[in-house]
Order: sequence, then C-alpha cells, then structure tokens
Amino acid sequence: MRLWNDTIDGYRPEALALLEHLHYTGDDDADLPDDPVARTQIMRQNLLSFEPEPSSMAVESTIPGPAGEIPVRMFVPDEPKAMFLHIHGGGWILGRPNMSDPGNEDMAKRHGLAVLSVDYRLAPEHPYPAGPDDCEAAAAWLLEHGPERWGTDKMFIGGESAGGHLAAATLLRMRDRLGAIDQVLGTNLVFGWYDLRGTPSIFGNGGNPDMLSPPGLQFMIESFTPGMSDAERRDPDVSPLFADLSGLPSCLVSVGTYDHLLDDSLFLATRLAAAESPVELAVYPDSPHGFMALPSEMTKTHAARLNTWIASLMP
Repeated sequence: MRLWNDTIDGYRPEALALLEHLHYTGDDDADLPDDPVARTQIMRQNLLSFEPEPSSMAVESTIPGPAGEIPVRMFVPDEPKAMFLHIHGGGWILGRPNMSDPGNEDMAKRHGLAVLSVDYRLAPEHPYPAGPDDCEAAAAWLLEHGPERWGTDKMFIGGESAGGHLAAATLLRMRDRLGAIDQVLGTNLVFGWYDLRGTPSIFGNGGNPDMLSPPGLQFMIESFTPGMSDAERRDPDVSPLFADLSGLPSCLVSVGTYDHLLDDSLFLATRLAAAESPVELAVYPDSPHGFMALPSEMTKTHAARLNTWIASLMP
C-alpha cells in the first residue's frame, strides 16, 4: 500500500531542506515554569508574535455559550453557499481564531463559505469539557441561525491539531446530541489528536524534526484532561477514535510522516473506512506538525487537495 504518489515523492528533498527553518522543536519547554497556568500564559504570549496580519474581512462577534458569551470571528462572502465551523489548534491550551485568518478568508472568498471560527475556552483554566461544549454551542448556533442569516443550513467542520480533535468531537455530538449529521457536508481533520491515551508516535517519531515533543504533548493532555485515567480518556467524547464512526459524512484526514500525531490520523482514517464512512487520507512524507506554515510544494499540494475536496461537496 502506497500513501502518496510519485509527484509528492519528488517534493521530499525540498521538504527536508525546509525542516532547518523550524522555530520550535520542544527543547525550550525546560525554561518554562512548572505551574500550568503560569506556563501557558507565557506560551500564549510567545505565540502572538507568530500570528499573521489580521484579515480586513474578519468581523468579531459573540454567540451564546454554556458559560456565557463565546467570542467568534466571522468571514462572510456576498453570496454564501454553505457554512464552515473552524476550530483553531494549540493543544487545547493555546491559540485563538486570528491564527487562521488567511485560510478562513480564502475559504470564504474561494468557496463562498460563511466561516465562523470559535474562540473556545482554553485549558488549564477551563479543562474538558469546556472546549468541546463551546464548539458544540457554535455548531448549534450555526444550525439555528444559518438559514435566516445566510440562506443555508449546510455546513463543514474543520480544524488543525487540537482543533482537529475538537472538530471530530463536535461532528460526533452533531450526530448523537443535535441529530443534525445530515446537515454536515464534510469534516476537514488536519493532523488531529484522536486518542488522548497516546498513540505510539506521540511517544516518539524516530527522532525526526517536529513542532511537537513528547513532554509538551503530555503537558497538553494533562492540562485538558487533568487527573483522568486511561479508561476515562477512552470515552469517545474525549477520544473520538473510540467512537462509533459509522454514518458520518465525508472526512479529509491529513498528516505528515514526521508529525508526533501521525498515528492518530492513520488509525482514525482506517477506522472510518472500516465503518464505511467516506474518508480520504492525505499523508505527506518528511513533513512535521504544522507543515502548512512552511512555503513548499508539499504545502501547495495540500491546499489544492483541500480545495478540490471542498468543491466536490458543495451544494
């Protein structure tokens, strides 16, 4: 079985050369304080310097949530054809919707999607189930207000890293709690996290360069699910890999081979296929977590595949 074609294989020398430009390999974590809240506050502040220029198309607003108003960032084209619930990454402890302005603006303009990016509550201040609850509330809000505001009740869900985890969890909640799975056109799951007990690659990726490190990953898991046992982390709402994955809409599952979350994507895609839910697995060789931030032919190939996938599912 081959996971990529000859064209992608030809991009591997460039991908390897670009690994020299990774700004983070996990070694800096040792200098951070042990207190989880103080540690994450420093990490959040450091991450701000890597945010892109804010999009002039973005509109900030709020929607009702289970613990008060939830900030959201919206990108609305002139004639929306469907909606997109975007969930940012950051290991459940970092990040905000602004990180993804370029991609969300492009989706709105290119595909006519009304994009809502949700600023869900972060751990360790707000551990599980705060983040998933906020994302479910955002999905319910889109289902309720989409027809009136934008003339559609159809939507995509998508996210990267921890956002991929939350996108998968929200998809399952839409099926099992909201009874609205038929309104989901597809789910874009980018190097997500689907088994919070830890898959083999989380503990080691062969020593290859990556944006993640095993100690950092363990810190994120403990921050999001403090004190949980492995048995508790097997709950499908915590680890979507353990869910019944039948009856789901199309999923695009993307990951690089150097990613410490590689196995999560490989396992999830296989289980989706076995459950006869439509799935496409896109694997990019010699690519780390967050490889889309590296200017490369691999990144262009991923973007092209995503755009083709979205276009094929549009109403």
